[in-house]
Amino acid sequence: MWVCSGSPLIAELCAGSGLDWLLIDAEHTPNSVESLLAQLQAVHGYPILPVVRPPVLDPVIIKQYLDIGAQTLLVPMVDTAERAELAVRSVHYPPRGIRGVGSALARASRWNRTDDYLATAASRISVIVQIESVAAVENIDAILAVDGIAGIFLGPSDLAASMGVLGQQDHPDVVAAVERCIAAAVAAGATAGVNAFAEPLARRYLSAGASFILVGADVALLARASEGLAAKYVAEGSEEGRASY
Repeated sequence: MWVCSGSPLIAELCAGSGLDWLLIDAEHTPNSVESLLAQLQAVHGYPILPVVRPPVLDPVIIKQYLDIGAQTLLVPMVDTAERAELAVRSVHYPPRGIRGVGSALARASRWNRTDDYLATAASRISVIVQIESVAAVENIDAILAVDGIAGIFLGPSDLAASMGVLGQQDHPDVVAAVERCIAAAVAAGATAGVNAFAEPLARRYLSAGASFILVGADVALLARASEGLAAKYVAEGSEEGRASY
C-alpha cells in the first residue's frame, strides 16, 4: 500500500499490517528527506519491504535517498531507455554510475560500520522504473533491456492522461496498454507491478502476470472511512446530529 501522510507513526502502523510492501511516496506528498528518514526508521525491523519514490529522476535526490537508507527506489516518469539508464547510473558508484561517495556520513553504511559497503552497495539496491506515458509504452522493450533495471511499475492514472482519457484508469485502451507492458516484462524475465485500487482490475493484472500491486493508500483509507462514519452518524442538515459531538 501507499504511505502518503508523511507520518512515521502511520508508516509504522501500516508496516505491521501483514502486507508485503509499502510505497513511501515523495512525488505527490509533503515528504522531505527528513520525514522519509523518520519513516524508514519507523518501519525498520518489521517484515515488510519499504519502497521509496522520489519526486523526479534526479541523481542528487536519489543520492540523498540512498544515503538515508532507501534500498528500493520507484523512479517516476521514465519514458525512454536513456532515462532508465540514468536511473541505474544514479544508484551506482563509479565506474558504473555517478553516485557521490559519502558513506562515512550515511545511515546506509551505518556510518562505515558495514564492512565493504562501497564494494557491495549495488547488491543491496533495486531500481524499479515507472511506465506512465504513451512514449514509455512504445519504448517498453528498450527500457526492459537496460541492464540494472529490477522491474517496471505501471501508473494507470498518468497513462490514462497521456492517452487522452484523463481519470479513466479502467478505459479499455489503458488496460490494454498496461497488459501489453506486463506481457513484455514477463517475456523479458523481469518483474512488473501496477497501481490498481479497484479490486477487479487488481485481480485482472495479477492474472496477466503482475507480481506486485498497490491496492490502497493510508490517506485514501482514512478519507473513505471517516466519510463512512459521517454518513452513519451525522444526519445531513441535522443540528441534533452535530450537537451530539
